[in-house]
Amino acid sequence: MSNVDYFERKLDDKRRLTIPSELREEFASGVVLTRGFGNYLHMYSQDVWNEQVEPELKGSILDERIADVNVRFRLGKTSVSLDDKQGRVTIEQHLLEYAGVDRELVAVRAGAYWRVMRPDTTQ
Repeated sequence: MSNVDYFERKLDDKRRLTIPSELREEFASGVVLTRGFGNYLHMYSQDVWNEQVEPELKGSILDERIADVNVRFRLGKTSVSLDDKQGRVTIEQHLLEYAGVDRELVAVRAGAYWRVMRPDTTQ
């Protein structure tokens, strides 16, 4: 895992986020973007999603808490690959609107995933 725990970026006109070169190996399996628990996004590597998140979402069919988390994470979830040349991923407009992100964003490591949010929400 890289030593990078925070980065700031501006999205380009096509809503593409450039992943820092130090982190591209971490996301080589792909990128999963979901709504977060607050007005921010979660960004997972496809490996972390498959190995850590999916098993947790398979709880009891009668557990309403697990159902609520499933709805939050799956509503608008996108799985994309990094482009090979510049390490970019496109963030869907509905996810940007949910997080209130226009062009500028920050990403902060939160354990095995990243929180992606507006710069003014980090205070």
